[in-house]
Amino acid sequence: MSTNRRIFIKNTGLAAVAAGLGTALPLELLASIKKTVSPNDKIGIGLIGMKGMGWSDLSSMLRVPETQCVAVCDIDDTIIQQRLADLAKISPLKPAIYKDYRKLLQNKDVDVVIVGTPDHWHCLQMTDACAAGKDVYCEKPLANSIFEVQQMVKAAAKYNRMVQAGQWQRSQQHFKDAIAFVQSGKLGRISSTKTWMYRGGSTPLPVVPDSPVPAGVDYTMWLGPAKKRPFNKNRFHYEFRWFWDYAGGLMTDWGVHLIDIVLMGMKADAPKSVMATGGKFVFPDDARETPDLQTTLYDFGNFQMSWEHNLATGVGLYNMQHGIAFIGENGTLLLNRAGWEVRPEKKKIEAVEWKKSVDNGLDLHTTNFIGVVKSRKKEDLHCPVEAAAKVAIASHMGNIAERTGQKISWDKTKNQFDVAAATQLVKPVYQNGWKLPVF
Repeated sequence: MSTNRRIFIKNTGLAAVAAGLGTALPLELLASIKKTVSPNDKIGIGLIGMKGMGWSDLSSMLRVPETQCVAVCDIDDTIIQQRLADLAKISPLKPAIYKDYRKLLQNKDVDVVIVGTPDHWHCLQMTDACAAGKDVYCEKPLANSIFEVQQMVKAAAKYNRMVQAGQWQRSQQHFKDAIAFVQSGKLGRISSTKTWMYRGGSTPLPVVPDSPVPAGVDYTMWLGPAKKRPFNKNRFHYEFRWFWDYAGGLMTDWGVHLIDIVLMGMKADAPKSVMATGGKFVFPDDARETPDLQTTLYDFGNFQMSWEHNLATGVGLYNMQHGIAFIGENGTLLLNRAGWEVRPEKKKIEAVEWKKSVDNGLDLHTTNFIGVVKSRKKEDLHCPVEAAAKVAIASHMGNIAERTGQKISWDKTKNQFDVAAATQLVKPVYQNGWKLPVF
């Protein structure tokens, strides 16, 4: 290492190094920096759910020099062994291994918990982690129902924990720049907004018979509070997101990311009413339960927002596979993960040529979280639990409108809809001896 490089690292806060360089830090350099961190300053991470985004979140968080993985938990021995091998490549520390998340929460070396499990587990694991005195990084959507989301907000407040949701777009500079432009007033009055995801390349999920539980899988723990069912590979691992017991389909998978940006840009709260249409149009006979085609319309009083998703094609609105549109009287701002632009209305404002994204949102997001874990300044979180709750609730409202086939309005004081069938979908019934958290 050069002398200038040594001086730079020596005179720069470790978190600042991670924040400024992100993935540019070579792993060997990162490992050498970690060795200089005092044991008293290290932050122990416990990961619950090791396969998909949980692993991505951990890998990203370990780029912050103060962090170390001290514990991992998963219900699948195959995934555990795979990820332990992956972890050994980036960290010499061997973590404690669990298949029951409650035992991980008893580990006093765990300061921070990553919840990377299917949606139906988020509420229990996040609230239990808060009660155990841990700070939490929870994957999106915050939970699988409106009532669970509300309890998670209460738990974070009750136990005074730092909770960040994995809506990492909020940490990307081009999203911040686009929202600033929206709020500058240059677009004029914005009465219409759009969000969409056209997931081209999807294929049918074939109907398959139930089968024995794979070796090394604790299927009872995987089900947790969800309805007891025979094992079926279609409902396991990645595919869980297409079944109501565990998730909400594309609306809660992608919708929370995109709708979140509209709520931020418009400084909006809960919608006055929601109506939706959708169903199994693209693959009518496949195994999925959630809609493969859906259109939802939200009325916020002073503007409307639409959500569309379609598994049939990757050519979406404005010729963008996914995106957000703020449609103002002076022009339209278009935005997605790749960048943003402004298209003027009859030359009322200057066009803004496409501004490309140049940073790593996930690394910025996890670095922000660890910084707040250290500072205890909750106001610095890029996606605090309250913000994550707002968009999760909006997304669940869209699904509830589609499932009931009725226009629904939310009564905040009564915590219910004006349609009885919709209200029945607000609060889940926990199964298998698990208790729904209530605060």
